[in-house]
Amino acid sequence: MGAVARAKAAIRSTFTAGVLGDVGGFGGLFRPDFTGLSDPVLVASTDGVGTKLKVAIAAGVHDTVGQDLVNHCVDDILVQGARPLFFLDYVAAGRIRPEVVGSVLEGLAKACRENGCALLGGETAEMPGVYAEDDYDLAGTIVGVVDRPRLLDGSRVRPGDLLLGLPSSGLHTNGYSLARKLFFEKLGLGPSSRVDELGTTVAQALLAVHRSYLGPVLPLVEKGLVSAMAHITGGGFPDNLPRVLPDGCRAVVRPGSWEWPPLFRFLEERGPVPRAEMLRVFNCGIGLVLLVPEASRREAEAILAAAGESPVEIGLVESGARGVRFA
Repeated sequence: MGAVARAKAAIRSTFTAGVLGDVGGFGGLFRPDFTGLSDPVLVASTDGVGTKLKVAIAAGVHDTVGQDLVNHCVDDILVQGARPLFFLDYVAAGRIRPEVVGSVLEGLAKACRENGCALLGGETAEMPGVYAEDDYDLAGTIVGVVDRPRLLDGSRVRPGDLLLGLPSSGLHTNGYSLARKLFFEKLGLGPSSRVDELGTTVAQALLAVHRSYLGPVLPLVEKGLVSAMAHITGGGFPDNLPRVLPDGCRAVVRPGSWEWPPLFRFLEERGPVPRAEMLRVFNCGIGLVLLVPEASRREAEAILAAAGESPVEIGLVESGARGVRFA
């Protein structure tokens, strides 16, 4: 039985009211419901999982990277205020192993269900000669919608806005080339090696699923409580915060204002990795940054707390050349 056939039930379990048709068509059909939106705008994004796949392959664990991919893409459009509508995946391998690809698809489906997003279609390609027999690659495209009055494009950001950080669940999907080099080459550890400082095996630490922030954060968008948001992915704080800042605004980040999780302390100390490099490569324990006007702070924090979140004030926006300053 092929990988897609094995995962049909999981894929169908993601279907929302907008899905037309079934698994297996040449194209996925979706009829969006824009009821209640005065000026709907579609927001789309494409991404991959990067070299986190190498850890998954070495550990023989494949469902978590499927969840990583969906959640990463959900967060990428969430920062513009969008909720997801549907998702498309692409899996390419040197040799298609139904049990491996099926596990990936089940992970994709799990995350789609959790985010209210339909797994609308995808492609599975066997490409010997391009990929080694046991290797595969994974990418996905998400499409969401936001009402234009709620679109977050950075234009609302003002000096004095606070930076509220939400915790990450680990490396998410970035910095794995450096982390793999440290764990597997420098320290000579394997995926099943237990690291006392982390209280887990290497695989458990590195394969922790990338968080989706949709549930706790979308209500803030709908209430107009945030000026902007930044998903801390590749490039860390220096590359991602400026993407949501207008001219004349600079983000001031205080790296000592939150408790760095053990994994990031371990990387910094055992690398050793300089602090500036840590902040450029990794999220360092903060996966999403909310830019919130002072007047909205209490209401925003109350909503986040009710959702089980523990936001941390990690800095503010000041006047200056667009960029990031660490204090």
